[in-house]
Amino acid sequence: MTRVIGLDTGGTYTDAALVDTDAGRVVATGKALTTRDDLSIGVGGAIRRILDNYDGDASDIGLISLSTTLATNAVVEGVGGRVCLVMIGFDEDALGRADLARALGQDDVFFISGGHAADGAEQAVLDEGAIRAAASKTGSDVSAYAVAAHFATRNPAHERRARDIIRDITGCPVTCSHELSSALGGPRRALTAVLNARLINLLDRLIAATESIMTDLQLNCPLMVVKGDGSLLRADFARSRPVETVLSGPAASLAGAAFLAGAKTAMVADIGGTTTDIALLQNGAPRLKNDGALVGGWKTMVEAADIRTCGLGGDSEVLPVTRGTAGGLTLGPRRAVPLSLLATQWPQVKDILAEQLGVSVPMATDGRFVMPLMPNGVPGWLTRSEARLAAKAIEMGPTSVAEIASTQLALGAVDRLIGRGLLTLAAFTPTDALHVTGDFDEFDSDAARLGAELMARQRNGVGAPVAKDAATLAQITLGELHRRSGVALMDAALAHDGAGEGQASSNPLLNELYRGTPGTAGLPQQAGLVNLKLSLDTGVIALGASAATHYPHVAHLMGVGLTVPDHADVAGAVGAAAGTVRQRVMISVSQPDEGRFRVHLPTGPQDMTDMEAALQAARDAATALANDRALQAGATVVDVCLSEDVKLVPLSADRDMFIEALVYATADGRAG
Repeated sequence: MTRVIGLDTGGTYTDAALVDTDAGRVVATGKALTTRDDLSIGVGGAIRRILDNYDGDASDIGLISLSTTLATNAVVEGVGGRVCLVMIGFDEDALGRADLARALGQDDVFFISGGHAADGAEQAVLDEGAIRAAASKTGSDVSAYAVAAHFATRNPAHERRARDIIRDITGCPVTCSHELSSALGGPRRALTAVLNARLINLLDRLIAATESIMTDLQLNCPLMVVKGDGSLLRADFARSRPVETVLSGPAASLAGAAFLAGAKTAMVADIGGTTTDIALLQNGAPRLKNDGALVGGWKTMVEAADIRTCGLGGDSEVLPVTRGTAGGLTLGPRRAVPLSLLATQWPQVKDILAEQLGVSVPMATDGRFVMPLMPNGVPGWLTRSEARLAAKAIEMGPTSVAEIASTQLALGAVDRLIGRGLLTLAAFTPTDALHVTGDFDEFDSDAARLGAELMARQRNGVGAPVAKDAATLAQITLGELHRRSGVALMDAALAHDGAGEGQASSNPLLNELYRGTPGTAGLPQQAGLVNLKLSLDTGVIALGASAATHYPHVAHLMGVGLTVPDHADVAGAVGAAAGTVRQRVMISVSQPDEGRFRVHLPTGPQDMTDMEAALQAARDAATALANDRALQAGATVVDVCLSEDVKLVPLSADRDMFIEALVYATADGRAG
């Protein structure tokens, strides 16, 4: 008898499921609100509900497996610690590739002499003095470092040396790009390393919170974390590679969909508080995207399930369109705590909302609040103005944006602190809209209605109100959520068909497909001369706590069949419990010159004079590396499979020219 607790920590809820993996059944489920300021409260609440609903003994539980959307949400929302990127052997033009400059934002970057050529030979001597200077200059201002060297996947020596120097000087976590991907493409590796560095503190907090609860409840079993491809990773190994947990929650939900719905092929949409994750379940398994996960517009090098994540969920921030004559609302990608939920924890918010309604002139800050998320005090790496505002936020606690920020400069600092994950925003959301319509009443409906009234009186570019009343504002909000959900499903389907990314949402005609269709929550559609329609040739499986509320409307809009399986609200937790360990590595072989074959090993390049000997060395190294990583990741018994791609160009009937060989090793094993 094997009992596994699966946990799925999302932006709003932490879900738990106790699964008998041998019998293939869900034994018990539990759910608690995710507590951002102290994650252990939400995690502990979910696990305790499981134990309360289980009539067996806690010693039956042999494993706890943790999936999370927190890393995905952070990437989509642009939230994370301040980092410093050290690029070795690159010039500044590299920032213009792979959207690296946008990912960095205002964070520091240093260009250091060094790096290697395509054959692994040193292209320039590493400037260790410049690395020391960069570390000394930034050590007190950043939370983590990312290091990316030219052709580090062919020779990682300079990345490793830079890592050691930075650690010695600063004591900060350092992410090396070659540790995250074996693929070429320096700027994309640098982007992936930057995202990893930003996420380190976030995942560490979650793992530490879970471990503390396990200790309190005397759950003496291993803790695993779900990766973006749905496989498992031992918690202490995951701490240094948090970017691999991007799409962890969605990947676990896909596994949960297959487990719960029994479907072989369907589009799967998992709507959470912050994001909606969409993927194709094909032959009972998710399709993998080996060239890197696409998350919130960022093209990473993380091998993951082929999932498309958009910043659209029940807790998406709702904002009025204040320019132009059309008006309307925008949703996300930033998450906000619903006003209805805030009022259950801080009842005086309703007095403030009512006071704002009493002012005749609507303000852009109406119905918007912030709460500090700095358990260790004000970080030392903030700017002076940010640090002052952060200290003020800690002193004041939950407060309205209008009270804490009375100038445009202060409002900018508030936005940056929210972006750094140091302040949490509360505002009107689709969850509040459901409270206004009466479709959901778990929180405080009065606070939701007050927030809707404040939003409704906001003005567009010609001074007209966004909506005539709170009820209409709620209908518009839900109509926009359902419309955009349909467009996101069509985007994903077209991409799976090979049409490219964002084909529906970026096309002015297709983006209007589901706007205001009669019988939905949107406004009445105006009659037109052209009837434009796209349809899906497969059904939709909807997952998430609000799936049964929203996706019947979305399915109606699109004219597709819908399945909302039992336990859909904890599908990610079910999928986490059903996971196994998988590690995949790649070793390349190149030919720098005639008769010399270079095997690019993790320890550095090794030259051989015989092609077959070089290939065998690559196979042996890949097998050993995959096996070791699987054991480090928490597998007990490991099975390794090899595949290879040897690129040869025929020169004559009996002679080929060797170009390159890529040897892949995949290690699978049961967690334990």
